[in-house]
Amino acid sequence: MASDVDAVRIAAQNRKARHNYTIEDSIEAGIVLQGSEVKSLREGRATISESYATEQGGELFLINSYIPEYKQAGQFNHEPRRPRKLLLHRRQIARMIGAIQRDGMTLVPLKLYFNSRGKAKLQLGLAKGKKAYDKRQAEKKKDWDRQKARLMREKG
Repeated sequence: MASDVDAVRIAAQNRKARHNYTIEDSIEAGIVLQGSEVKSLREGRATISESYATEQGGELFLINSYIPEYKQAGQFNHEPRRPRKLLLHRRQIARMIGAIQRDGMTLVPLKLYFNSRGKAKLQLGLAKGKKAYDKRQAEKKKDWDRQKARLMREKG
């Protein structure tokens, strides 16, 4: 599991994930990148908000993530929306694939960052989609907590 202490430099974050999904579990995965993709990520212009991870041939791939082209790469540039292979242990892959197929869950990327060693890592969340009423309920709870904290601050 990746904590915020390990995350040295965040390249992209999926802020909508916790609003649209209930995150059951999270896992840190490596990601296979080309050189121009790493350079582009270091500039911090990537987007993972509409992406997801899926299984293809017993491996996990990140689909629909956007890493823009790196201008200085010239002819050796990468394709911005190509599927990218995720690096996990076999048991972790089997557990994730089982949860996707059995329980109808989704693998949602939460954060793309560089760890303390300079390696690009992806924090994946095993998620179940929220219904509209769940989202409203969560919004009400957040508003009430904010209002309660404000009242407590005023009282002393």
